[in-house]
Amino acid sequence: MASLGSHEKRHKVTVVGSGNWGSAIAKIVAENTAERTDLFEPDVQMWVFEEDFTMPKDSKDHDSSSELCSKPQKLTKLINHYHENVKYLPGIKLPKNLYANPSLRDAVKDSSILIFNLPHQFIGKICDDLAGHIVPFARGISCIKGVAVSADSVSLFSDVIGSKLGIYCGALSGANIANEIAQEKFSETTVAYDPPPMDSQNPTPKGPSPQASMQNLTEIRESIPMGTRKARLHAMPSEYPPLDRTTLKALFHRNYFHVRIVSDVTAVSLAGALKNIVALAAGFVSGLGWGDNAKAAIMRVGLMEMVKFGHMFFESSGIRTETFTEESAGVADLITSCSGGRNFRCAKMSVEKKVDIREIEKSELNGQSLQGIGTAEEVNQFLSSRGKEADFPLMTAVHGMSEQIAPACFTGANGFIVILSGKAKPEDLPDLIEGAVTAKL
Repeated sequence: MASLGSHEKRHKVTVVGSGNWGSAIAKIVAENTAERTDLFEPDVQMWVFEEDFTMPKDSKDHDSSSELCSKPQKLTKLINHYHENVKYLPGIKLPKNLYANPSLRDAVKDSSILIFNLPHQFIGKICDDLAGHIVPFARGISCIKGVAVSADSVSLFSDVIGSKLGIYCGALSGANIANEIAQEKFSETTVAYDPPPMDSQNPTPKGPSPQASMQNLTEIRESIPMGTRKARLHAMPSEYPPLDRTTLKALFHRNYFHVRIVSDVTAVSLAGALKNIVALAAGFVSGLGWGDNAKAAIMRVGLMEMVKFGHMFFESSGIRTETFTEESAGVADLITSCSGGRNFRCAKMSVEKKVDIREIEKSELNGQSLQGIGTAEEVNQFLSSRGKEADFPLMTAVHGMSEQIAPACFTGANGFIVILSGKAKPEDLPDLIEGAVTAKL
């Protein structure tokens, strides 16, 4: 065990969310906190949305004589007893220093690091419930692959979290299929974190820790140009180890889960959201049996549209094309999502079975959500309100196909061929992309 050195306190970590990805990240984090007690409190809290669950009879832990298996039990009770998320990550043992907690406010109590990993449609309510119940100097990492979109604005979830809670929040995203990571198969991820200025002005103490100052407030640089209010940040007290890139790598890096740290929170967040739209398109053409060439074409067009979207609407944030093309959060995540991710798989099945993709979502995902469907709809509303659908033909087409598989296409309000909700077949996708592109030449 490493020495605490001159720091009086260590970071307490809470994972907010407990689906398969949330549980996989919690496993990684708990493994690292147990090893790096110079930086972190060993015990990790994982907030679980409480529900009743009956142990499956085919579970290796099933015991018909046990009361835990003979009738429905609270999911948190099962997780803490078996050290396994028996519903959302079955078959994977979780560290014994990871505790499932059904109380959101109790789970985050005194935590200086909050890791958000839950479906994006719940983040607003979760933050509203947390407001005023976290330490004011907490820092966050968003693992949520989505964006908050309306007809008027696009906001990164890292910014939504930061704004609602008054904290700085970075992002984690990459080619990360949860089950493979939980099985400790090699992968890598990208953590985007640009330490707030007041944290860097609060260096590691050389001698006895001074009293924490809560008066050194500064205004965080606004990271998106469309309406997110600025947050007022509290400095991380000097009693804690500095929460810099080295500390974050110690929190997330494993020999099977490699971490690269960058500053480009905007591109990492956008890539994690927009690739889900592209994965739906890849699933549609794969469901048609068109092969790898077609899927590669979809991925190329999709990557270009992702980069274009970032520069068109987030240029002032300092977004970098290289984050999309060189990091796991960009092209690597796109490749994985278009090969084996849930959006790809469900879109492929919807075409093969000729049923609405939402029916596939219900039957295949064990209560979890396809983020690509909501993101496609929201992004389309945003582009339509700005007359920019023709600039993003693939994203525009996917919005229509994510509703249902139907027989016809027609000219949209902006004067170019577009698949609107349920009005075209996946077979029309190549013509729609080329038609929109040709119209601009």
